[in-house]
Amino acid sequence: MAASSKASTLALLLLALTVSSAVLGLAATTCTPTQLTPCAPAIIGNAAPTAACCAKLKAHPATCFCQYKKDPNMKRYVNSPNGKKVFAACKVPLPRC
Repeated sequence: MAASSKASTLALLLLALTVSSAVLGLAATTCTPTQLTPCAPAIIGNAAPTAACCAKLKAHPATCFCQYKKDPNMKRYVNSPNGKKVFAACKVPLPRC
């Protein structure tokens, strides 16, 4: 019985570690601004945002926009008048950071 009990305990421990790893993996967000390249013509060139642009904005984590607002290389795009127009046209609220 002791061997069976140890095996059960080990199986439960492995299950708990697997679930914890999965949850942590979902919680960790990787911000990749290149995923938003479909929005470049709208933000930089004043074109209307495409459906692809809006889909990418909606799928992008809001926490990333906060990082972009603080990044010297990215904030000029996110905070620009055209950037704000794109967010509004796509009905994606810019988070308050």
